[in-house]
Amino acid sequence: MKIAVFAGSFCPFTKGHEDILQKVMPLFDTIYIAIGHNIRKKDIFSVEERMGWIEHLYAGNEKIRVVSYTGLTVDLCQQVGAQYMIRGIRNAADYQAEEELRLVNAKLNPDVQTLFVPASPEWAAVSSSMVRELWALKADYSAFISYPLPDNRP
Repeated sequence: MKIAVFAGSFCPFTKGHEDILQKVMPLFDTIYIAIGHNIRKKDIFSVEERMGWIEHLYAGNEKIRVVSYTGLTVDLCQQVGAQYMIRGIRNAADYQAEEELRLVNAKLNPDVQTLFVPASPEWAAVSSSMVRELWALKADYSAFISYPLPDNRP
């Protein structure tokens, strides 16, 4: 079986993330959408909320499993038997950061390959932080995600 992990904070999971997932879905038997804890980011939606939104989006899709984790993504890959990590790339800055991460991960676990997937042009400017900002400012964010966010803005 070909198993992949698509990891991120997904706070929230955007149409850009959906785009990346749609592109790789035919390549794998199972894809774990893994919500990780990033010590550099402050999440405003709970892990449970994020998991619920993603599970709802992919309800009935037998290839998709939604999990949360702490620690290293390569360790999660080993735990679930994944041979691949999926990483979305929006621009050159993303590529640079992801390439550095790929090199470190390859040293930590050479059995896990990183697959870079470019965003479609219409989603290349979309980020979770941009959606959070629109949401916090009570602007219309609906073009960028497939579900409504809670109304408990700061």
